Amino acid sequence: MPRPLVPNRRERLLDAAEDLVLDRGFDAMSVAEIAARAGVGKGAVYLEFASKHEILDALLLRGTERLRTRAAVGERPRLGAAYRAAVRVLLEDRLMTAAFLDDRGVLGSHVTTVTDGRYRERHQGVLAWLRDLQAQGMLVADVDPEHVALALSSATIGLLSAARLVGPLSAAELEGALDALARMAATFET
Repeated sequence: MPRPLVPNRRERLLDAAEDLVLDRGFDAMSVAEIAARAGVGKGAVYLEFASKHEILDALLLRGTERLRTRAAVGERPRLGAAYRAAVRVLLEDRLMTAAFLDDRGVLGSHVTTVTDGRYRERHQGVLAWLRDLQAQGMLVADVDPEHVALALSSATIGLLSAARLVGPLSAAELEGALDALARMAATFET
């Protein structure tokens, strides 16, 4: 007789995985531990996700969507205000803050395996937004939006490896770095 379906199984699995990745890091958690914490069999995990890497991808996408939803800044956000709103929301989200601070290797070896173009896609979204701001007269005319997008995307992506490369960072240091980016971005506003 088949087991009954677990309500909200995918979300339960993601919640369990998020707890584990925050407690121990990506490399130290296992699919069996995720299943046990979610109260399902290990096979149920594979009905939702093909691999542990896919689980972390789903967690990061869910975290990014939480940021996007919570950082709503209105219909015509100014560049600096949008970055400041994103900083505030990022620092309120345990998973996203931990990913930037690399607490306990949250992303672990996973970050080096990402080759699907997601960072390029995000960069293209930032570029489109900056072009739109410039078309609306909200970004100075004498700056190339592509250069601003590359600088902002590179700085933001670079912060994901900063803790590992330059030493441990605190939440206050992360907040300061992101605020500095917001201030720099605001210099391009009209």
